[in-house]
Amino acid sequence: MDIRRATRPEVVEAAGHLFDSAPLPEATARFLADQRHHLLIAYVDDTPAGMITGVETTHPDKGTEMFLYELGVDEPFRGRGIARALVAALERLARERGCHGMWVATDGGNEAAQATYSGAGGVPEKDQVVYVWTFGQE
Repeated sequence: MDIRRATRPEVVEAAGHLFDSAPLPEATARFLADQRHHLLIAYVDDTPAGMITGVETTHPDKGTEMFLYELGVDEPFRGRGIARALVAALERLARERGCHGMWVATDGGNEAAQATYSGAGGVPEKDQVVYVWTFGQE
């Protein structure tokens, strides 16, 4: 397995099957243009097998931390440690970029994600609740 940072739209397009939906050209260009946005792709025999995205967020009294935005591994490649390797790679990148920590939110019933994050050294935050606002989807 080889993990590489995606920096070109055609690389994202070739790995499009790893996302929830097909990557949007304008959103892809905007994501890749921002040096605080990170997309790492895991390859097995030059085939895109998994991906992870991270976004650096900075707050005046907290400094900069990495938000693990999304993690996905293609079905045929699951159970091989790819997800854990991607989380570890994003953690290394976060440390290199000077982040003081990294965080992620996941569904309470997503046992696979919880096992991956725990196995990669993550610790559940007690008593946290996630709220969302959805625009333009009435």
